Amino acid sequence: MNSLDWAVLIGYFGVMVAIGLWSHKRVDNVSDFFTAGGKMPWWLSGISHHMSGYSAVMFTGYAGIAYQYGVTSFVTWSLPIAIGIGIGAKLFAPRLNRLRSRLHVASPLEYLKNRYNIPTQQALAWSGLLLKIVDVGAKWAAIATLLSVFTGITLTQGIFITGAITAVYCTVGGLWADALTELGQFIIQLFAGLAMLIIVLRELGGVSSLWTVWDKLPEGHTDPTAGPYTVTFLLAYLFIKTFEYNGGMWNQAQRYMATDSPRSATRSARLSAILWLVWPVVLFFPMWVAPLLVDAQKPDASDSYALMTEQLLPHGLLGLVVVGFFSHTMAMCSSDANAIAAVFTRDIAPVFSKSARTWSDRSGLLAARLSTLAFLGLSMALATQINSPAFKDIISVVIKWVAGLMGPIAIPFMLGLLRGFRRSGPTAALTSWAAGLLAFFFTNYNLDGSVKTDVALQYQVALPLAISLVLYIVIGFIRPEDTPERDAIIEQINTDDGGDGAAAGGAGIPAQAGPGDKVAPGRVKD
Repeated sequence: MNSLDWAVLIGYFGVMVAIGLWSHKRVDNVSDFFTAGGKMPWWLSGISHHMSGYSAVMFTGYAGIAYQYGVTSFVTWSLPIAIGIGIGAKLFAPRLNRLRSRLHVASPLEYLKNRYNIPTQQALAWSGLLLKIVDVGAKWAAIATLLSVFTGITLTQGIFITGAITAVYCTVGGLWADALTELGQFIIQLFAGLAMLIIVLRELGGVSSLWTVWDKLPEGHTDPTAGPYTVTFLLAYLFIKTFEYNGGMWNQAQRYMATDSPRSATRSARLSAILWLVWPVVLFFPMWVAPLLVDAQKPDASDSYALMTEQLLPHGLLGLVVVGFFSHTMAMCSSDANAIAAVFTRDIAPVFSKSARTWSDRSGLLAARLSTLAFLGLSMALATQINSPAFKDIISVVIKWVAGLMGPIAIPFMLGLLRGFRRSGPTAALTSWAAGLLAFFFTNYNLDGSVKTDVALQYQVALPLAISLVLYIVIGFIRPEDTPERDAIIEQINTDDGGDGAAAGGAGIPAQAGPGDKVAPGRVKD
């Protein structure tokens, strides 16, 4: 990178901070900070939902998969995500919106206190919080790895730079800042991705290479599934991502909650699904043909896209593509930080602190911003250790840890929204959660903590979710715990009668009740 590239990168950082400061004017209470007051346009929510779903791991870990195995990187990653979000557009998106508009909550998990009980809510909140620290740590490490390739700065310095810039805009502007910066980041990535595609096509001989290049690539490069990414893995991944990208990753649920109505939430999901189906193809094509252009230096080929970028792009345009790398990571990390702050301030803190249940708008906002900073700091600290033996490498954290652990956390949360699972109560939720976590450990590690090497990847990620799902359903039939109060909550989530999405989201939302408080169905304690 030269001075022109640095100017582009610094200019990008400046714009992101400016958007965050501007968004600060739109945030008056915790509803604005965590759910945009229910006033976010469906198209902005859809773009934000898409952008907050992937990071610079796309240009490191998945670039390595594309380099080694070809089109399976799309077939077993973004395609199942697109299908899963399409399924959830009617199944989950409108119900998640009603959490805010009907139950008046600011955190995705806030309804679990009444749907199940406080221990269930706390188990999901704490385990999800710890998982997201690891997940976001991997994202920081990925973008810092790319930055080190282009600039030569250390991994720690790269983590600090990206984390500090992200902390500024997402802390002061909340979800509005996240969504607006993600819109800007999407536009930047649109130009950067198309520029990379055009230059690669020119290098390969023109537009005709779109259909003539495949015979020149390594054998098996066009196989839809390859290596460890088998048909079984694809089916497992589709199942996992249907939960994860429809709300299991809490930041995605917030995008649906932020729209003004269930119908808008559905439109938001459909837009995100279309983007997931189309845009990754543009990004992946240069990665698929990378073996014809560069020789990867790392064993997992995670440096292939960065090497190709350095080799092919002129200065200025190189800076724009590097900005594209940052755009995805900062989008995901900032949205995760906002979601975690919501869960901590709305679900965890009120259980342990009576004063947290009576925070004023000012105190609630201060707590939200401090929680955001704390989460970013912890994830950045962990990022410096991401290549240690405990975590192995970036892509294993993202694929194995997140995919394997997300299911047990997401199943009680997501299925608890649906009428068909009303018989499943606290016993089913906690048992399925605990068994899923244990299944993850025993399929991935020996009793002494060493990593197992004789278990296929698809079983490592699929078994925890499958066990959680089966137990959640079976225990619900064997030991039904549906009550009139719980049924009333489920009905509010599943019907629009008497609900006003826009009106319910504008005012400040009080913190939830404590362990010993009695709360009417569908309401939080004032």
